[in-house]
Amino acid sequence: MLGSEALIQSLVDSDVDVCFMNPGTSEMHFVNALDAVPQMRSVLCLFEGVATGAADGYSRMAGKPAAVLLHLGPGLGNGLANMHNAKRAKSPMVVIVGGHATYHNRYDAPLQSDIEGIARTMSAWVHTSGHQRDIGNDAAQAVAVARSTPGKIATLVLPADVSWSEGGVVAPRREPAPALTVDKAVIEAAAAILTGGSKTVLLIGGAAMRERGMLAAARIAKATGATVLATGSNRSERGAGLPVFSRVAYLGEQAVAQMAGTQNLILAGAKSPVTFFAYPGVASDVAGDSCEVSVLADDEQDIEAALEALADQVAAGVEATVTEAALPPSPTGELTPRSMADAIAVTLPANAIVVEEAVTSGAFIGSALAGAPRHDVLPVMGGAIGGGMPTAVGAAVAAPDRPVISLQADGSAMYTIQSLWTQARENLNITTVLMNNQSYAILRNELTRVGAGYNPGPRALDMLDIGRPTLNFAELASGMGVPSVRVTTAEELVEALTNAAAQDGPHLVEVMLPSPE
Repeated sequence: MLGSEALIQSLVDSDVDVCFMNPGTSEMHFVNALDAVPQMRSVLCLFEGVATGAADGYSRMAGKPAAVLLHLGPGLGNGLANMHNAKRAKSPMVVIVGGHATYHNRYDAPLQSDIEGIARTMSAWVHTSGHQRDIGNDAAQAVAVARSTPGKIATLVLPADVSWSEGGVVAPRREPAPALTVDKAVIEAAAAILTGGSKTVLLIGGAAMRERGMLAAARIAKATGATVLATGSNRSERGAGLPVFSRVAYLGEQAVAQMAGTQNLILAGAKSPVTFFAYPGVASDVAGDSCEVSVLADDEQDIEAALEALADQVAAGVEATVTEAALPPSPTGELTPRSMADAIAVTLPANAIVVEEAVTSGAFIGSALAGAPRHDVLPVMGGAIGGGMPTAVGAAVAAPDRPVISLQADGSAMYTIQSLWTQARENLNITTVLMNNQSYAILRNELTRVGAGYNPGPRALDMLDIGRPTLNFAELASGMGVPSVRVTTAEELVEALTNAAAQDGPHLVEVMLPSPE
């Protein structure tokens, strides 16, 4: 058996049966071995950042790692931005990077680079396979690392001669260690804080943003008067029948105001909040020096069980307050961020997956969808631009029976627009709502907030304007095989989303929004 065949079979035996790839010469034996191991589904991506972002979205919905195949150091470099997002999302991922044949390295060929050094910036585990007899064990170890709690990125470098040589051995699956339980004393300490009369905030994130954790947090808040705030989670459950919690504000001064006067901050699957960037005159530490911070459960522990145990102690017999099913009126007239959000809400299919990458144009989405049918939300974690459309690809591959609604801003869409080609090639059930306001709107705000643009000149403003020329995403999507339409009114948007929901396969709806002043 070739080393490449042993690698792929070992991945499949470890329940890693999807690989998003952008291969090159050094990976050709891996590609050829796909026919020998048909259980591995291979998904071709036209850019490495699409492959790594798709693996992120896949793992969030499948609850297990996907594999990624990249070409040498430059290919890995192209995938790093969405590996950063996956690392921040704690998404398990096995990255296979082809390397030159071991005997070829000493010649310093044009594509020679320090692959392990590049990989270590985003990976929890990096290893280069030295011999085909070891490749199966290396693959099994990579999967075990990726599947640990919390999820991690494991990168395995596959030299070309190890891949093409006979003598590969398939390795059995290795089980990762289970999540740790929270000590009873920690639960009791948190209960004492919550019932002690101080102004307390319970900050939840990660696995706490699923139904079990959210209902427990709502019970705690109802019984004790504590405020529950939510921070980033790689997958949140939302919609009718669930509690609604305010998120920690993106703008630093607003986040500081949310926390003002808080005496105790209890963390469940979250870190003590800090501002996204540094701003003149704004504190980086949102909680402040006078706030006592304690940890109920971190990402290595069973967060949902900890919250339920705490709720049972301080809120026995208390039922959570949840959101009733309710939708806004179907919007008419001018397209604005608010009317767009209402249109998405009234057309949202049941059991949808909503992928978010639109900070300014998507400001009203959360409130509009609060009473919509139950759905999952996958935000871009980590802040690296270009994660939304690839995440939608991976989510659709992981959950083919669920509609995916990809909410995408125009500027960030251009980072990984190649995602549309993969959506068409795989016939994925994704509707992309492309919000086109011809501007990097968030950067217009940031120019002023960092003190750089109280009186911005024409050259500065020109660098934040992507309307010259105006991008036509409907035409771009059509050129990559995705049916598309451009809409200019709320009624047209409702009609377009309704039509897309009634048909299988990918669609793109370009929403023409007013440019920010």
